[in-house]
Amino acid sequence: MISAAQAPLDAPTAQAVMARVATENFTVASVVLPRRARSHLLAVYGFARLVDELGDADADAPGGRSPAERLASLDWLEGELDRAFRGDAASSPEGEHPLLVRLAQTVRELGLAREPFARLIEANRVDQRVSRYHTWEGLRGYCALSADPVGELVLGVFGLATPARIALSDSICTALQLIEHCQDVAEDLARGRVYLPLEDLARFGCAESDLAAAHAGGPLQAVLAFEVARARGLLADGTPLLAQLRGRPKLAVAAFIAGGHAALGAIERARYDVLAGPARAGRTRRLLALAPTLRAGHNATGRSAGS
Repeated sequence: MISAAQAPLDAPTAQAVMARVATENFTVASVVLPRRARSHLLAVYGFARLVDELGDADADAPGGRSPAERLASLDWLEGELDRAFRGDAASSPEGEHPLLVRLAQTVRELGLAREPFARLIEANRVDQRVSRYHTWEGLRGYCALSADPVGELVLGVFGLATPARIALSDSICTALQLIEHCQDVAEDLARGRVYLPLEDLARFGCAESDLAAAHAGGPLQAVLAFEVARARGLLADGTPLLAQLRGRPKLAVAAFIAGGHAALGAIERARYDVLAGPARAGRTRRLLALAPTLRAGHNATGRSAGS
C-alpha cells in the first residue's frame, strides 16, 4: 500500500501529463485567456489529467498495474490533494509532485473548493470496479464525477461559479464526456470497459462483440448516431451559459462547446465508423466551429439544463 507521503514509483511526470493536455481541446480554449487565468486553468487541468493517468494504466500492459495498485495510487493522490489544501504540498520532498505544488498555489489564490477535485479521484476509483453502465442515467451519474467537476472548476477560476451556471456547465461537460466515449469505443473495450449504455446497445441490436470489429456495422452505427444526437442536445442545453459570460471567459467556454460540435461533425463525416480509425476534429475545424457557437450563445433564451 502506498503511503500518503510516498509517490508511486511509476507516477507520470508533470511533463508527460502536460504533453497530453497539449493535444486536447483545452489548448484551443485557453489560447484566448490572459496568462494568469491560463496558468490556473492549466493547474486544474493538469491535476485532472494526472488523476486519469493514475487510474487508467492498463494492468495487462508492460509495467501495468493491478486495480489494487491503481487504487493505492489514487489514495496517495487524495492525500496529496489534502496537503495542497492545507498549504503544505511542497513541505515533503519525498511526497511532492510538481502538479500538486502548482495546484496548491491555484487553490490558495482562488479559494477553490476541494469537493470537485475529490469527485475526479472518485470517478477513477469507480473505474476500478465498474466496467459497464446499463442505463443512460447510470452513465450520466458517472459523468457527474468524471467530467462535470472540470467545468465547475473552470467557472471557479473565472470567479463565476453559481448553482445556475454550474448546472448549465454540467450539461456541456457531460456532452463532452459522451463524445469521448463515442470516439474511444475500441480503446475503452481494449481496457475491458464499455461506456455506451447497454440499454442503447440492446435497443439497436448491437452486441458487445460488434465493438471489437474492424469497422462499425449498422447496429453500432445506429447506436453512435443516437449518442451523437444526445450529445448535441446536451451541448444545446448548456449553450445558454454563454449569455451569462463576458469577454475572454465567454470565448474560452465557447471554444469548449465548439470543440464538442467539431468532434461530433468528425464522427458524422466518418459515418459513425469510429472503429476504422480516429474520428477527431483538427484545430482548424474546432476554430471554425467557434463563430456559430458564439451566435448560438447570443441567441440563447435561457433553456434550462436537461430540458
